This record gives sequence, C-alpha cells and structure tokens, in this order.
Amino acid sequence: MIERIQLQLFSNRISEVRKFIQVIMGPRQVGKTTMVHQFLNKKTIPHHFVSAEGIRDLSSTWIEQQWETARIQQKQNSDKEFLLVIDEIQKISNWSEMVKLLWDEDTRFNTPIKVLILGSSSLLIQKGLSESMAGRYEIIQMPHWNYLEMKAAFGFTPEQYAWFGSYPGSAELISDEERWKNYITNSLIEASISKDVLMMTTIYKPVLLRNLFEVGCQYSGQILSFTKILGQLIDAGNTTTLAHYLHLLDTAGLLGGLEKYFSGKIRQRSSSPKFQVFNNALFSAQRTETFEEVISSPVLWGRIVESAIGTHLLSYSRSENFKIFYWRQAGLEVDYVLVKGDQVIGMEVKTGHLKSNSGMDAFKKTFPSSKVILVGKDGIPWQEFLEINPGLLFD
Repeated sequence: MIERIQLQLFSNRISEVRKFIQVIMGPRQVGKTTMVHQFLNKKTIPHHFVSAEGIRDLSSTWIEQQWETARIQQKQNSDKEFLLVIDEIQKISNWSEMVKLLWDEDTRFNTPIKVLILGSSSLLIQKGLSESMAGRYEIIQMPHWNYLEMKAAFGFTPEQYAWFGSYPGSAELISDEERWKNYITNSLIEASISKDVLMMTTIYKPVLLRNLFEVGCQYSGQILSFTKILGQLIDAGNTTTLAHYLHLLDTAGLLGGLEKYFSGKIRQRSSSPKFQVFNNALFSAQRTETFEEVISSPVLWGRIVESAIGTHLLSYSRSENFKIFYWRQAGLEVDYVLVKGDQVIGMEVKTGHLKSNSGMDAFKKTFPSSKVILVGKDGIPWQEFLEINPGLLFD
C-alpha cells in the first residue's frame, strides 16, 4: 500500500494525548481517507470509522448515533483510549454544533475518546470550526502530492509530474493518455466541482463558474485580468462574481489566483490575478495535445513547467508558512514572489537560456533586501528544484 511522506507526522499527532479534535482538510482524491486507514492498520488503538459519503439527508443526529457507538465500544472493552473517525463530515448539516456538544460532554466526564474529522470542502469545514469549535481543534492540511512523493510511489520523472500532475489514483493510467484524461475530467474535476464547490454556498451562475475554471486552467501560470476574460466566458457576469467564484475554486484546491505583490504591509487586491492550478493534471487533461507533442513544443512546454513549479510551491506553502505572489511593474514581471515574515524571494522560471533579466533587475532595485532565484537553465535546473523544499530557501 502506497504511503505519503506525511504519514509519520500524522501518526505522531494522533498518538498524542487527547487534547484537540484533529481535523484533516484537503482537496478530493489526495489520499486523506487512505492515509487514515494506513494509520489504523499500523496502530493498535481501537476505533470506529464512519463516512457520510453517499448517505442522503443526513442530520446531526447521525453524528450523535456514531458517537454513542464509540462510547459503547470504549466502555465495553474498557479501553484507555478510543478513536472516532468521521469522514466527509461537511455533508452533515449543523455538524459542528453537535460535535462541540458531544466533545464537551466527554471532556466533562473524562471519556477517553479521541476524534478525527476529515473533509474535502475546506470552506464548509472552516466555517463550522470558526462558528462553534473555538479552542477545541487542530487542523492538519493535506495538500496535493509533490514530485518526491510521486517519484517514490510511482517512479514518475519530473517531466511526467509536470504533464500528468500528481493525483495518485490516476498514475497507473498514464500509459493510455485518452483514458487518463477521461478519468481526470469525469472522476476528479466533475466530482470536485459538483460535490464540493457547488455545495459550498448558493451559486447563481454555475455555468459561469465551470467556464471560469476551464479558462483559468487553460491560462495557468499566466496573468489575466477579469475584465479581459469576461469576453471568453459563455455566461454573463461581472468581475466581483468572478473573484468570488475563483475564491471558491481556490478553497477546493482546484484553481487559485495569485495576487500581485506590493511593498509594505498594506497590499491592494489586484483585478488581474495570475491563474495557478493546484495540480497540473487539471491543466493538461483538458488539452488536446499529448505528452509527446507538448514536450517537443518549447513555448507550450515552458508554460507547463512554470505551472508545475507553481503547483510545487503551493504544495509546500501552508506547511512551511509562506505566501506566494507575482510581481509586475511597467511591463516587467517576476514569475513568483515568496514571502515569509519580512523575507522576500523573487523567482524566475526559464526552460530555455535566459535572454533578458530586466524583470528581475527591476524587482531587485525595488526590493533591495530580497533574495533572487533563477529556476531553469543557467540557474537551478527545474527538475532539481522539484526535489527542494521551498521553505528551506528562507534564512
């Protein structure tokens, strides 16, 4: 059974004394449930695992039933600790209020039940936590798989990672590219949008949201104003609606919009985001070209590599506590700007030889104390950069 690098860290946190409700959040199909089962198979801690996936019209009463089952099993066997795992909890209405009530009861009576919650809709999970669970939970973020994980588990090359992305369930299909694209499109993209994004809140223009996702994936790694892309969208909308829908796609771990970096603590929100997929499979599965065709097209391949570097940065950004921006001024650009505290790193990605360094020169002049990095030829080879934890770039 394939194991993620994070399994040991996760095991250590769950094995600690009962103090917080552990909440695992992450996009669909990144291995949250699989990792929990691996942990349960390795450890001897007694447990009760349940999932709300596929059960219709669930209410918080269902949570109470499962909790009571865990209590009975714990008492029956006089276990000193017991683990209750609830998967896809965001599908249950008012889940956080019931979890708070039952957790507080167990705390009051010293019932040794640990609780682990899993969910693929970060916005709904976070909303429930902030409304009812203050001081009672700890979040474990599960990002998309990085290159080292795909290399260790499936023998991926950097080029395969850049094109086929990092969904573990699709790895065995890459030899049949048409089948792989159908799997990504139908089983992952459609499921993520219909079951996660569209249930987050009321969506008045679902066609517009889907169309924004398609266009945003097509332009991953590129800066594009909302005003400009309105002309490419099928359904009518406005820039405020597009910004809201992009935020929803971002919280689902599908498509983000990197903001322009400004100096100082107050930064303006740009109306021209840099689109960035969280997983390059979302980009390539919607294209007609094959792997062999794009790798021999320097311009298109350069875009794919830059987007892959973006996914690599996103994969580490939360665990390493840094933020990602882009920079542009007077027609000069820097691909990525990494910020952690007062430290700033400007990063350029080039698959060919560097023809001009004017963007980085202007960035360095504007931010003299920043660190500047070139990824690609004449710098750190992009293949090697995929094996580097970007958090180590900061002092």
